[in-house]
Amino acid sequence: MMLEKMPKNSLISLVEFFKNVGQLKGISRAGWVKVGIKSPESVADHTFRTALLCMIFSSLEGLDELKMLQMALLHDLPEVIIGDLTPSEKNKVNKNSEENAMKKLLSFLPKEIRGKYLEIWHEYAIGETTEAKIVRQLEKLEMVLQAREYEETAVAREGLKTFIESGEESIRSPAVKTLFSCILSSV
Repeated sequence: MMLEKMPKNSLISLVEFFKNVGQLKGISRAGWVKVGIKSPESVADHTFRTALLCMIFSSLEGLDELKMLQMALLHDLPEVIIGDLTPSEKNKVNKNSEENAMKKLLSFLPKEIRGKYLEIWHEYAIGETTEAKIVRQLEKLEMVLQAREYEETAVAREGLKTFIESGEESIRSPAVKTLFSCILSSV
């Protein structure tokens, strides 16, 4: 289907999708807020760098670059509706809430592509494929890098150790561990 041939109401719905997901630019990462970072990164900031990590990593390691980029870009979309939740808050939220939020957002897309993106998001959420495992680890690596940057710029020094420890516990891939070690030693 080409955009030029889409009915006006479908185009309006597509624009609504873009407007909705654009709200991620205004949602601060809850973990950083909780430890007192004054102007923390947004969910969109986090997603952007996670996507770049996925792009470069997949190219270097011979993984499915498109799938990893799609997972990175989709992984936090439900936060437009449910907000950015810390891990302890996520445990209290029903998984159906996240699923329903994702389905609601994807409902703005043409039917022909909704299922594809929901499937990719599910693959990420389940975390069993190689790409999903790596994207999840790179998402944690991005958090570690951000924590180190906050330490380096003296935006905050307290409370960041837990983010680094959480990242370290989540990273299993030797290649991602290599990047993790480099971040700890160089930033």
